[in-house]
Amino acid sequence: MSGLHDVRVLARAGMISPAHAVRSRRALSDVRHWGAVVGAAKLAARRRPEVAGIVDDRGEVTFAELEQRSSALAKSLRAKEIGSESVVAVLCRDHRGPIETILACGKLGVTTILLGTGLAAPQLAALIRRERVTVLVYDQEFTEVLQELDPAVKRFVAWRDEPGAGVPTLDELIADAPKGRLRRPRDVSKVVLLTSGTTGAPKAAPRKIRSGLAAADFLDRIPLRAGESTFIAAPIFHGIGFLHVVLALGLGSTMVVRRRFDARQTMAAVDRYRCSTLVVVPTMLQRIMELGERELSGYDLAALRVLFCSGSALAPSLATLTMERLGDVLYNFYGTTEVAVATVATPEDLRAAPGTVGLSPRNSTVRLYDVDNREITGAGKVGRILVGSSLRSTGRTVRDEVDGLVDTGDLGHFDEAGRLFIDGREDDMIISGGENVFPAEVENLLMTHYQVRDAAVIGVADHQFGQRLRAFVVPTPGANLDPTELREFVRVSLARHKVPRDVVIVPRLPRTATGKVIRNRLESTP
Repeated sequence: MSGLHDVRVLARAGMISPAHAVRSRRALSDVRHWGAVVGAAKLAARRRPEVAGIVDDRGEVTFAELEQRSSALAKSLRAKEIGSESVVAVLCRDHRGPIETILACGKLGVTTILLGTGLAAPQLAALIRRERVTVLVYDQEFTEVLQELDPAVKRFVAWRDEPGAGVPTLDELIADAPKGRLRRPRDVSKVVLLTSGTTGAPKAAPRKIRSGLAAADFLDRIPLRAGESTFIAAPIFHGIGFLHVVLALGLGSTMVVRRRFDARQTMAAVDRYRCSTLVVVPTMLQRIMELGERELSGYDLAALRVLFCSGSALAPSLATLTMERLGDVLYNFYGTTEVAVATVATPEDLRAAPGTVGLSPRNSTVRLYDVDNREITGAGKVGRILVGSSLRSTGRTVRDEVDGLVDTGDLGHFDEAGRLFIDGREDDMIISGGENVFPAEVENLLMTHYQVRDAAVIGVADHQFGQRLRAFVVPTPGANLDPTELREFVRVSLARHKVPRDVVIVPRLPRTATGKVIRNRLESTP
């Protein structure tokens, strides 16, 4: 009965309609033959051709124009001998360029790899070699990090800040597209997402989606609806941003994106475009809350129903503050690049248990295992989190599998209601004096201090205890933090072995684009 459930979920969201059975069957057929992204774009172009599909820093592109432009780009790429054996990497910020490239590659059956914008030149060159990339589409601002690339890699500019010579732009390719028809590719193209790389080199997680019902995994617990507007602040190259591109296309919802995040500009755009959904990572949500209750009340947010947050841990205090100021609109999503969707915490879940990542959708399985791969049951017992999902990546996996479930590398526990809580990364657990300490517990407490803007905790070598806790704290503007006071602040609420021996005041923490702390960069900080 899973298929019937999925159909009901998609019908509730307005992605398919029993009243338009022929159109719905065609949409599902397009996904099967063209893949999820192209199939969704074709559906949007048929249903809402004159509606803005993308609103970026350059203006608006309708769904019909998006379909036409991506087809023209596909024809130009084909004319340059880019076909199903090619691998196209995309190094772009959020704008129409990466979306048009993904669609064009999908129409050619070409594998597309979405690259993080924080890669250094050696890291980028190594990744390009490892993944056998033959074409690179990039924003002009990243020219300097291309220095170590093989000259044989073809290059095209997606976003140009100033006139440049020698490298064709996507707009030029689209304008000069040859005539002709695009036939369906022999096989559905893959979109490859990369892991965050916080503990090593980013790893590839290919994903090929043939079922038009796959969107039900996300829509089951998140009330997105067709024909609305979504502000995607999270980076498109990350799974969360990419997910909402596909969902917005499938729902025929306008995507509002900006190349750089700014809290005020984001909220002004949510107001202006009557966005029903705002997609952020926790650090972005923190900056939005720092605008203050008075400023936030000046925006018309009546249309906002879903504030979708994911990418890194959401502090309980931030979840509570967000709902106090914006109402019951917050959804905390937990998933990984490899397995896509694991759990979703609804506003009701977050009211009852602010630190939870919620329950799994119907088509996902979440279990806890011990170090000997035995399943752990019962509330409050910590174990390794393993997830099974119909949207898991294909090919290489990053971690182990047990009973067909993928090891996420996270540790967690369930409460009495079956809601999942993340205790921390398995690699980040600190053993001090024989006691296990999860950094997240200490970090979440520090974040409740009125003078703390950001915090991270790591373990450093200690000759007496094996490891001791070192906290890195970012003060709020104008604050004069006292390390001794902060240690006492922790001591009042937590056990003695969880009190950081060292407290280091820093101006900022090294984080990925999705807000994950890059802990190995902190280890070298005295």
